[in-house]
Order: sequence, then C-alpha cells, then structure tokens
Amino acid sequence: MRVRIRFTKVGKVRFISHRDVARIWERAFRRAGIAVAYSQGFSPRPKLSFGLALSTGHESDAEYLDVDLVDERYGTTDAWGEQGTAGMDLAGALTAVLPEGMDVVAVAPIAKGDSLQQAVVSCTWAVEVDGVGRTDVDAWVADVLSRKEIVVERERKGKPVVEDLRPQVLALRVDEESGTTSRVRLLADLGTQPRALRPTELLVAVDPPLVARSVRRMNQWMSQGADREEPLTVAVAPAPPTTESA
Repeated sequence: MRVRIRFTKVGKVRFISHRDVARIWERAFRRAGIAVAYSQGFSPRPKLSFGLALSTGHESDAEYLDVDLVDERYGTTDAWGEQGTAGMDLAGALTAVLPEGMDVVAVAPIAKGDSLQQAVVSCTWAVEVDGVGRTDVDAWVADVLSRKEIVVERERKGKPVVEDLRPQVLALRVDEESGTTSRVRLLADLGTQPRALRPTELLVAVDPPLVARSVRRMNQWMSQGADREEPLTVAVAPAPPTTESA
C-alpha cells in the first residue's frame, strides 16, 4: 500500500539538507519497526518518494513523502477504514523517532500515480525580509506585479541561460499583520513548473534586492481544474487571483 505523509521541518532541523532528510526518514522507518517495500537490483533501496526539495535553511509546514508499505499493521484497507486507526498510529510512531522539528501532521493511503514533483504546480511561501520598512516593501511588490517580464541570466551546465521569472509569480502581497518598520513579511505563490522558482531568487531579481531573514513554505498545491488542492487536503481552495488584477 502506498501512503502519503505530510510533515514539518522547522527550527534547527531546517539546516539539514534534502539528502540528509531522506536518510533520516530511512532510519526513522527502521527505528519505528515499520516494514517498507524495497526496490529490486544490485543495491535495493526503500521505496520512498519525496516532493519538491526544500532549500537548506528554509522552514516548512508542508513537506511530503510517498512510501510503499508492506507492514501488515498499515498495509490493508481495513486498517484505514472508518474505524481504523492506522493513520494515527503511523503518525505517532514516526514522530516519536524523528528529530525535533520534524513532525508528521497528516497521513493517508493514496493510489499510485504522478509523483509529487510532477503533481505540485505551485507553493505558497512566507518570507520575512529584514532591514526594509513596510512602505519600501509595498513599493517593491507593486513594481514586481507591474512588470510584464523579469528577465535574469544564469549559468546552467556551463552555458548562459536567459529566463523570464514573471510567469512564475502567481500572487504576491505583503502580510497585513507585518510590522511597519522592519521584518515585513511577504506572502508569495510561486510556480514550480517547468522549474520551481525559489523565493530568494525573486528577491534578488528586482532592484532594489531584498534580503530574506526567514523563509517558510506554507503550502504545496496541485491543480484541480480552475481551483487548487493540497496533496492531503480534500477541501478545494480557490485559485489565487492573477497578478494582473492584484
């Protein structure tokens, strides 16, 4: 049975790399005594499939992992039925062996299909910027939203590549609960296809560049017609307004 797990990555654990997070999860399943399916071949590996990588140093309320279980306690339909407690038991067993700051907040069986990296089309980010007042950040946001393109040049595989970041900025605003002098917080919906736009990339792409004090991924979104939904949320949320009308 394939199971999707939603977990957090907050606090000191944010400095652990994506590759090390994968190792932590492999160890967590072993420590919790939960049987996971393994790949075939010369060097079998547990069948764990992670969502979009989170940059080291960033926090998240919405990280995802798909895993194929062969454990009899969790691998049957009855265990997840109306009276089943598999989800609660699995979440508790894993959280108990994960490091502080990594907590399982949701778990559910899923059908096999597209990987999370293919299914997720955007992410919502909360970005706290440092040393800039609310008025300046408001002006910066207005500048970003008024632009038809945000062209940047970068090097990829040893060759210069020109990209337009503007189509990936789906929504952008200042959190109304932000302070008025410093540490103003931006809320941004950024696209992930064909390549995920990182918040820190956007901050330095438009003059004057902004400096992030903290970055936190709040949501990951999959497309659901004209709306969007989270990978483990049944309720569908309205799609963000287009930046042209923001």
